[in-house]
Amino acid sequence: MEVTEKGKGISEIDCAERLLAVGDALYAIGGKWKLRVIIALANGFRRFNDIQCNIPGISPRALSIELKELEANGFLKRTVYAEATPVTVEYELTSYSHTFAEIPS
Repeated sequence: MEVTEKGKGISEIDCAERLLAVGDALYAIGGKWKLRVIIALANGFRRFNDIQCNIPGISPRALSIELKELEANGFLKRTVYAEATPVTVEYELTSYSHTFAEIPS
């Protein structure tokens, strides 16, 4: 069975695959803070305190948990500069995090 989407034919299988992709993305970035953290990183904030200051209401503990989960899911990279005094930790988005643009709307 074919369904029309903005003038294009799309099969039920294609529709189901798109819904799965959207569901996976929502699972990975779901919750109160993850998307806000991604947006802060996309805006150039790389250090913990900078990220926290740009997300009103997030506690240090909540930010730490969100950063760990995003790193575990491959959305960001954590770099520790141990040679610096004090030790510096920076976060940056990975190329995988930019795949959200490919999710169909």
